Amino acid sequence: MALTLHIGNKRYSSWSMRPWVLLKALDIPFEEKLHLFKPNVPHQTQFRTFSPTGKVPTLYHDDLTICDSLAIMEYIAEDYPAAWPRDRKARAFARSAVAEMHSSFPAVREQLTMNVALRIDIGTPDPALQREIDRVEELWNEGLSTFGGPWLAGAEFTAADAFWSPVAVRFDGYGIKLRGPAADYAKRLLEHPAVVQWVKDGRREKERLEKYETEIPLAGGRKLLADLSE
Repeated sequence: MALTLHIGNKRYSSWSMRPWVLLKALDIPFEEKLHLFKPNVPHQTQFRTFSPTGKVPTLYHDDLTICDSLAIMEYIAEDYPAAWPRDRKARAFARSAVAEMHSSFPAVREQLTMNVALRIDIGTPDPALQREIDRVEELWNEGLSTFGGPWLAGAEFTAADAFWSPVAVRFDGYGIKLRGPAADYAKRLLEHPAVVQWVKDGRREKERLEKYETEIPLAGGRKLLADLSE
């Protein structure tokens, strides 16, 4: 039985994007099941028909149900070891970088909500957001300098790159500028075919949730520069 990945809107769901991009990047066959968020319906209620946690992403394989983007990537790696770097030191760094993204960066999550179509001028980031932007830049530059690039933990695209790809999309949409090798790395992520396809699919979606279109992205007098919806 093939892998089946249940995901949320490509326009909004950064968590769904992570395993989808990894599967595409490694050319792993899977069936995609897209579930669109419904206005005023809690996700935990809406998605309980296929997900024990009521959240996306959720992976089905044979009689197994795997929830959470990190758990899904670890499961994928059991059959496809290329999901992580072969070198032990690089693999340890990649896992650490993924774990940090998985558990940290609340200001990025709250202030730079995912919307693959919008271009927004946020002005000067507040101190909490700027600290997290600086940490992302530091982490990316560390990985690139230590393992030689072009990807975060070396020459091959791995789960670490898939995990950080939504951050590159967020930074691009909100005009966040990075310095040094991190800036070039963000550009490479945005140009990866799997990331390009996800963004294109998201821009074609017709469903809209005001929370992610205006309420959060334009809070505090931010300016909408462009809507690249197709």
